[in-house]
Amino acid sequence: MATILHKSKAIKLAGLSLAIFLVACTSNQRYKRQVSGDESYLNTLPLKNLTIPQGISLPLQNGEYDIPPANQNGAVGKALDIRPPIQALSLLSDTHTENSLTASRLFLTNTAENSALWSQINAILQQKMIKVRQKNDPDHSLITDWITWPRVDEDIAIQTRQKIQLNPQNNQIVIMVTNEGIKQGEDSITDQAEIQRYNILMLNELIDSINKLRSTATSSGAQDCYAIIDVQTGSDSSGLPQIIVRAPYDVVWDRLPSVLESIGIQVGDRSRSTGSITLTFNGMSDSDWQAIGVDNPTMTKGDYKLQVGDMNNRSSLQFMAVKGTTLTQKQNDEMVSALKAAFSKVSSN
Repeated sequence: MATILHKSKAIKLAGLSLAIFLVACTSNQRYKRQVSGDESYLNTLPLKNLTIPQGISLPLQNGEYDIPPANQNGAVGKALDIRPPIQALSLLSDTHTENSLTASRLFLTNTAENSALWSQINAILQQKMIKVRQKNDPDHSLITDWITWPRVDEDIAIQTRQKIQLNPQNNQIVIMVTNEGIKQGEDSITDQAEIQRYNILMLNELIDSINKLRSTATSSGAQDCYAIIDVQTGSDSSGLPQIIVRAPYDVVWDRLPSVLESIGIQVGDRSRSTGSITLTFNGMSDSDWQAIGVDNPTMTKGDYKLQVGDMNNRSSLQFMAVKGTTLTQKQNDEMVSALKAAFSKVSSN
């Protein structure tokens, strides 16, 4: 009995040790940026000068294949950081970026669209809850408080303080990000590669947010311009019936789910890039159709595919059954009436 208890305690102790070991391993995230595999290359012997035996003449020296001396001061083995370098995002039109070890810059054209950049930057920082430690509005410069950058490949999150400055240069406006401090826990970091990494990350936060602001403004403007959308009957290049919506693709695509569901069509999978939508036509009651001023269409209930086409300032819609057949001309004209009423109803809400 004592032997059994002794073995039980030993097993429990071994299990506890294993659990502690696994927890310790999972909490250390450095493996995510370390070389994994054979490190025998570290034992490679250094290159030696060729010893020429006496009496042998060699061709004239050609430096084309010379191997330059390697830098022996860099990190190797597990100390080498294999994470790819961070690159500035290319989201804004008519812009370009420049990165050095000390600064990351975004160059924009000096246009009316970019005249509100300073107020947008301040709004972005406020939205992201990044505190500002020091600000000079006339000079268009500020220094943030400590920003925490949580990353899955860091045991302790790195914190930085960034200087952001807006500089007009001839016909350009430059957003420049530099570092005012970087630390991990209580340890300061002086590695220039890390400083550059987080300068670019800060610049990317600004680029991404500015792009979202502009996309939202463009979308809102487009929606306002197309408050009332007209729908007409048409045909494709093969003469098959289709529906023409007199609004750009983006506007139509965003409104289609609400429009279709308002006339008894359940929306399934959607692919914006291909303009494909899977649908199920469930229909509505006669009283519901009468409420929007449309007769009950003769389109058969069931599954369909809707193909949305981009025609610049217009869009095309073509309903196809599972077998690939399109609606008849009569069914297509009925759906034109239904969609015209639906677009009008959804647009007015």
